[in-house]
Amino acid sequence: MHFQELKAFYQGKKVFLTGHTGFKGAWLSLILQMMGAECTGYALKEEPGALFSLLNLEKGMHSIEGDVRDYDHLRKAMQEAEPELVFHLAAQPLVRESYLFPRETYETNVMGTVNLLEAVRHCPSVRSVLNVTTDKVYENPDQEGHAFMEEEKLDGHDPYSNSKSCSELVTHSYQKSFFSEDSAYGKGKSFLPRISTARAGNVIGGGDFAKDRIIPDCVRKSIKGEPIGIRNPYSVRPYEHVLEPLFVYLEIVARQAGEEGKQFAGYYNVGPELSDAITTGALAELFVEFWGENASWENQAEPNAPHEAGFLQLSTEKLKKVFGWQPRYTVKEAVEKTVDWYKAWHKGENLRKFSEAQVLAFASEDQE
Repeated sequence: MHFQELKAFYQGKKVFLTGHTGFKGAWLSLILQMMGAECTGYALKEEPGALFSLLNLEKGMHSIEGDVRDYDHLRKAMQEAEPELVFHLAAQPLVRESYLFPRETYETNVMGTVNLLEAVRHCPSVRSVLNVTTDKVYENPDQEGHAFMEEEKLDGHDPYSNSKSCSELVTHSYQKSFFSEDSAYGKGKSFLPRISTARAGNVIGGGDFAKDRIIPDCVRKSIKGEPIGIRNPYSVRPYEHVLEPLFVYLEIVARQAGEEGKQFAGYYNVGPELSDAITTGALAELFVEFWGENASWENQAEPNAPHEAGFLQLSTEKLKKVFGWQPRYTVKEAVEKTVDWYKAWHKGENLRKFSEAQVLAFASEDQE
């Protein structure tokens, strides 16, 4: 779907979005506001200096401070919002954090999903739901050259990845048990929500300030004039610009909500072309190239670091076949756009205006 088609669909629609104060959630909130959607966000309070605050997004939506582990509060918020469309992005999203706080990670990522889907089950206005997980849901033997397909085994290694594997399984169970015409619960219902999951690669883009992520680390070090320390320079990842998966999410939810929406419900990988899955060192090299100002990076491998996968690629053939989708930016273009945003931030430019311009520039790629 082209940008104008998506805008026409989302104009005036009631949307419920968890995790709207996070990095991806803030970008998605911006796009939905640009499209004229009536958004309700449910998330923890944003961190100081977060993208959500920098873009002044709270003024354009109903923002509710809440924790997805609090089922009663979440259900009440959803019922009051009466949404037609639901995006579930709330999560504990960091691998290293999950080693420090495994129980909290599972509570948020697994029971948070259960609570979200239970709230959907008791909210008759909902037509379409997307649970955003991760490319790390698969059992990964670090087989070089292998691109994961959607039907492969789900069994993430670390607590974060594994909790997202569990979130996938919870979603599949709810879909079969409660949101299928073949289930005892679904028989006789006039309409059942359509549900999908999306497994996106490693996203980069302006406005990410998280700890232990490659681009924020690059920005912080380069501003200080210090070398960027890369922990795993030889690890291969499917890096992509944050707008790539967000526009896929928007299309999945829109297509599911239609009369023929059932055929679009499923689980999808979202990532770059296989040739654009590069090492972390190569990504740092691209960052240095576009940042300039004598930026540099160095290998700071940690021999006793917690386990992280060394090789990860995604097959996106299913997404291409079902939706006719193609990625719009190469990894080089993704890094360039990302650096442009942080340069604007560092210079004190109007970030709302700059970010909206980046969205429109990205959207224009599908018109060419």
